[in-house]
Amino acid sequence: MYDNKQIQVLQQQTLSFLLQAGQQKNLAGPADINQLRDVLRFHEYRYYVMSEPLLSDYEYDRLYQLLQHTEKQHPELISTDSPTQRVGSSLNQSFVTVQHLVPMLSLDNSYNADDLADFDRKARELSGLDTIEYCIEPKFDGASISLIYENDRLVRAATRGDGVEGDDITTNIKQIRSIPLTAAFSSYGISQIEIRGEIIMSKNAFEKYNALLVAQNLSTLANPRNAASGSLRMKDPKDVAQRSLDAFLYHVSYFIKEDTKDHLSTANANLLASHSGTLELLWNLGFRSPQKEKRVVQGIQPVIDYCLDFEAGRDNLPYEIDGMVVKVNDIALQDQLGMTSHHPRWAIAFKFKARQATTKLRAVDFQVGRTGAVTPVAKLDPVYLGGVTVSSISVHNEEYIKEKDLKIGDSVLIERAGDVIPQIVKSLPELRDGTEQDIIFPNVCPVCKSELSKEETEAVWRCINIECEAQVVEKIIHFVSKDAMDIKSFGDANVRKFYELGLLKDIPGIYELAYEQIGELEGFGKKSLDNLRTAIEASKQQPLHRLVYGLGIRFVGETTAKTLANSVEHILDFKNKTEEELIRLEDVGGKVAKSIHHFFLNEQNIHMLEHLATLGLQLKNQKKEVVAAGALMGKTFLFTGTLAKLKRSEAEAMAEAQGGIIVSGVSVKLNYLVVGEDAGSKFEKAKKINTIKIISEEEFLQLVAE
Repeated sequence: MYDNKQIQVLQQQTLSFLLQAGQQKNLAGPADINQLRDVLRFHEYRYYVMSEPLLSDYEYDRLYQLLQHTEKQHPELISTDSPTQRVGSSLNQSFVTVQHLVPMLSLDNSYNADDLADFDRKARELSGLDTIEYCIEPKFDGASISLIYENDRLVRAATRGDGVEGDDITTNIKQIRSIPLTAAFSSYGISQIEIRGEIIMSKNAFEKYNALLVAQNLSTLANPRNAASGSLRMKDPKDVAQRSLDAFLYHVSYFIKEDTKDHLSTANANLLASHSGTLELLWNLGFRSPQKEKRVVQGIQPVIDYCLDFEAGRDNLPYEIDGMVVKVNDIALQDQLGMTSHHPRWAIAFKFKARQATTKLRAVDFQVGRTGAVTPVAKLDPVYLGGVTVSSISVHNEEYIKEKDLKIGDSVLIERAGDVIPQIVKSLPELRDGTEQDIIFPNVCPVCKSELSKEETEAVWRCINIECEAQVVEKIIHFVSKDAMDIKSFGDANVRKFYELGLLKDIPGIYELAYEQIGELEGFGKKSLDNLRTAIEASKQQPLHRLVYGLGIRFVGETTAKTLANSVEHILDFKNKTEEELIRLEDVGGKVAKSIHHFFLNEQNIHMLEHLATLGLQLKNQKKEVVAAGALMGKTFLFTGTLAKLKRSEAEAMAEAQGGIIVSGVSVKLNYLVVGEDAGSKFEKAKKINTIKIISEEEFLQLVAE
């Protein structure tokens, strides 16, 4: 429908209008308004028909609001074909078009508490009420659908389409197991009903499906929403079934009730009088409605509080949501409030902070970590996303760059996974103008210029020069970190500063610092210097497992470090251990054993450890006296999720003090999995192994007490 030249022009116009929206400028005149309408139609086509959006939802909303605001200022310029005067977008012509019984209107959007308060003010003014009862539910991030049931049978399913008409996708919808093919609406006196919902792909299903695509050397899907939306229009229903889609049904838009049926109880009849009641009705009939997630409250302040609480916990959900929907609960009052041509006056969407945005990839820097791994970091035009400004994103390795088809100069879609880690979702090759450049991965270390090496089984290129400055600095930072030797007052900044000034060159140098010279540096008074000296001296008495972890051996985490430390009398005993002996240790596999063996074969590493011994560090295993008998003796433990009363390190220490053994993964060797809040994949895996006893934090504390 759009050729490359048209896409280039439309995207340039998009960026220009986004800038105007950010500066809160109105459009200049009719020409600008018509141009913005064309831009919005283009992005609606990309979103609804192609399922390949070039904008985030937030950016689209900003453009829509810019047009809406300008048309409000100049009503004489409103045209009947403006995106503000209709519900949705054009349709995919490859499916039969059907008409909805009731138009599927969009919702007005809010982005803060003031917007919600204004919505409540208008609703109270129109209704004449002092306080309104609201029902709040998640705004699912998927693909909207409409279902029609007649005489208890599913007879038609359709996409949202333009809001008035949609694509008939009945066959594909029948592949989704959470949508009943029959439901006893007749037990409520209903002969025909139209209900609305959202097709989603859970986070777990999305990861599994992408893993399947990778195994088949196919391109992965960008995100769960696009995966769900694209699935609805697939030609082969078997392909739909493979995607493990799910559905939430959350709105009754129309129904015919048989007046001759008088056997309904008052309670059942009342379910149809409120929105929350219809959610309960759907739940009772076997639909997955947001019955458990909904909240019914009086007044707008509890609405605001619930929306903000839900936003804070959104990452703990098994599916993606991008906001909350607030609806007047009383259906008679909904009818009284009515609707505009675009949205109902009785509902509003509270949108969470933007988690996706488009920006430009300007350059790629290559950084070297403590294991020598060379990591490419994309430098972007700064963009505000999820409460922070993002200007740099790791692009992991050479294969990742090829898989994402990234070029310098590309427009890219980015997101913050879990509102923490930014990542590039995909490049937008449709927007290339020919000036983009390939990203050339270096063949030598960007710091020390040594030749890079890559193992056949890995995607990472590494600098194997252990004296490379970048590696040395990162290794020292790891060594002094909280979970390793825990040298307080010795953070990243001080390590880098001391290294640059020549005061620190390696790990043993931590214990040979020239304190007199450090005392002359700005910011190091007597108290700061004394604190640093005390922390360094105290670290000499750290237990052996902290030293093992602090050495930064590849694949050796905190739990494995404890296993290793408990297996020897002295750290240098590892010089004489074979890979086969190491593999026999709890939680040590072939890859880990090879890494440990390689580390202790290196004479420079042995020399460093011997040097640390002369400086007073504890290289022997000062084995704790353990309980001679008891419920925890020799039992293996693993903790997952967030504990309410204990830090995880405290819980592990309690188990070890009673003779328990901490492991890092779920296997048949695990005796107890202690589960806190928001437990994830370890919990699911453990449920499949009958020999593992899954207990709560309270049960663990009781076990310790016994």
